Formats: sequence, structure tokens, C-alpha cells
Amino acid sequence: MKRSLQTSSDTAAFQPVPLRRQRDYRLLLSARAVTETGAEVSRLAVPLTAAVLLGASPTQMGVLTAATSLPYLLIGLQAGALADRLRRHRPVMVACDLVAAVAMATIPAAWITGMLTVPWLIAVAFVVGTCSVIFRAVNFPHLATVVHESQRTEALAGFQSAFAVASVGGPGLAGLLVQLITAPFAILVNAASFLLSAFLIRRISTPETHTPAPPPGMWTEIREGLGTLAKNPVLRALCGCGITINFFGGVYMALFVIYALTVLDLPGGLIGAITACFGVGGLLGAAVVPRLTRRFGENRVLACATLLFPLDYAVTALADGPVWRSLLFMSASAMTSGMAVVAFAVPMGAIIFRETPAELRGRVNATMSFMIQGILTLGGLAGGLLGESLGLRPVLWISAAGVLTTIVWIGLSPLRHSSSTSTR
Repeated sequence: MKRSLQTSSDTAAFQPVPLRRQRDYRLLLSARAVTETGAEVSRLAVPLTAAVLLGASPTQMGVLTAATSLPYLLIGLQAGALADRLRRHRPVMVACDLVAAVAMATIPAAWITGMLTVPWLIAVAFVVGTCSVIFRAVNFPHLATVVHESQRTEALAGFQSAFAVASVGGPGLAGLLVQLITAPFAILVNAASFLLSAFLIRRISTPETHTPAPPPGMWTEIREGLGTLAKNPVLRALCGCGITINFFGGVYMALFVIYALTVLDLPGGLIGAITACFGVGGLLGAAVVPRLTRRFGENRVLACATLLFPLDYAVTALADGPVWRSLLFMSASAMTSGMAVVAFAVPMGAIIFRETPAELRGRVNATMSFMIQGILTLGGLAGGLLGESLGLRPVLWISAAGVLTTIVWIGLSPLRHSSSTSTR
């Protein structure tokens, strides 16, 4: 076992420029911020379009949720192998943004012509999900080109800050746009955000220095990524945690909007406000998590975060009575959940960097995404089917109980130790 925080004297002597003064990091962060804001608009507008305007059933809502993550199961592993093969990642990232922009723009166009259906929304979700799979696979090793090794935890926290800011402003913007121009046209904001992201990424000037090894073959490369994940107990535990969180998160997300609309009688604007509170929590988490990890270690912060995940699901399942009361408690739990997500995601990304050889980062990250994001497909489908058969509120309780089992993965792995050590 070796301490991952140990560095050579040369590395210790090197003092990188603060991230806030690095132009290319600011461009990359800005690209993330605008796409996350657009995604927050669509995260409310697309389900509202399906549930309110097109009369989608719980099963259809589950399929819609699943369609976004299905590409992780279909091409997630291949995307990771591709990422490690590429000498330049940015052109692929730009192309993904452009394709996603066109796909999102078809929704209002189809609504105008009277062609919009739930299957159309599902198809668009699948295309955008495919672009997201490829983008994330190449973006992970690309970050190592833009950001110095000593600043990666801070950079990952910055990305979580962008997500949190988007979660604060995006739902409110979404609610306003839905009221003013209807849900299908609000989705144009997401299309525009993809275009702006492509422009910002295109302006990054840091030379891409990734030198891929001669490819031994797609499936051999995929097996190397799987093997690295399987042999490393820390990566295995992180993957198990992510699968558990996202499966029950997929169950919850498939039903949340329709539950809030039909059971709690919350209007779309208040649903957006609750989501905004999640973003406020994420913003607070992004501000404090780097300090917490420096003081307590990435492992301990990540482990503590898992204890908070069931709270939001349980509070939502308990919600009843006057709208103001539901709004108050659900907003508070959403804020806590936002902090917990950031407190889990930032250490997780740093630990993956720490535990994975540089030449395998694309494959290992894509393998993790294949399993962690891909399970959302099964979670969304399960949520829709269970919602039809058991009712909406009981399924939320199932989600709360299920996500709590994340602590088992922590307890059976080296992550239970507070020190940040590498098992490589």
C-alpha cells in the first residue's frame, strides 16, 4: 500500500496557477455550466410535456427515464476504449454537443407540426443520452490535459459547483419558461446550451498531449478496463455504491414528477423550486467539500455522504397535507440531498483518478459509467412498472430503503478507512 498523496520533490515544488486564473479551465467550466443549465430546463420540461401535454402513463414515464441511460449499456464500454485510443478529445466533444443540440430542437418543431408523441420524446432522450455517453467518456481523460494533477479534486468540485448553480437557476428558469411559452418551447434553451458549449470547448487552446498505446483490439481494451475495475477493491466498491444509488434513483426519478403533480397537487413552478433547493445544497457542498476532504480524507467524506441519501426519498414519501408544508419539508430535504450528492461525487472522481493508471482512465471511467449510469435504465423501467402495480408512494419507500444499502459497499471495502490510500 502506498500513500497516494505522496509526491516527488519536483511535484511538491511545482506551484500551478490557481484554477480561477486558467483560461482553458474557465472555458471548460463555463461549457459545463451552460449545458447543465439547459439540462435542468429539459429535466423539468420534458417530463411535463410527456405527463401533462401528451398524457403519459407511469410506464411510459419510466421508459422515458430509461431511454436517457440506455446508451450507457449499449455503447458505454466501447466509448471508453475509443477515449483511450484518441489523440485529440475536443473535436469529439464538440461533435457530441452539436448533435445533441439538433436532437433537442426537434421537440418544439414536432410540437408545432402536431407530430410530437411520447415515442418521439423517448427517441430524442436516447440520442441525447448517446451523445452524453461519448462526451463523458472522452471528457474524463481530457481533464487531465487541462488541469494539473494537484488541482483535480478542486477542478471536480468546480464542475459540481457548475451543476449546483444550474440546479438553482435552471428549475426556476424552466418553471418560468413553461408558464410563458409552454414546455416544448422551453426545451429550446437546452438546444442553445449545447451550441454554446460546443463554441466554448472549441476555444480551448491547451495542446492535447495524450499519447495512446497501440490498440490491441476493441474487446481486448474493454477487457483491460473491466479487469482493472474487477481487481481493485476500491473501484469495485465505488462502482457498487454508484449502481445502488442510481438504480433506486432511477426508480425515484421515473415517478417524482407524476407523483408531485397527481398525489401532492404541486404546480410545475413549485416542482421547479424544489429542484432549485437541490441545487442550493449542491452549491454549498461544492464550497465545503474540498476543505472537508483535505481535513478528513476523501474516503471518510464519501462514506458519510451515503448516510444522507435516503432522506430526500423518505421525506417525499411522507409528504401530505397543505401544499406549503409539502414544499417546506421537501425543499429542506432536497437541499440536504444536493449537499450529499456533491460530497459523494467529488471524492469519487478524485479516488478514480488516484486508483487508475493514466493509460486506462478512459476505459475505467467508461466502465464505471456503463454500470452506474446504465443501471438508471433498469431503475427507470422498474419504477414505472412498480408505480403501476403498487402505487406511487409505496415505491418511494422502496427507493428510500434500497439506497440505504449503499453503506454495505463502504463497510466491506478499504473505503471504510479514513485515510486516502492507493491500492495500485
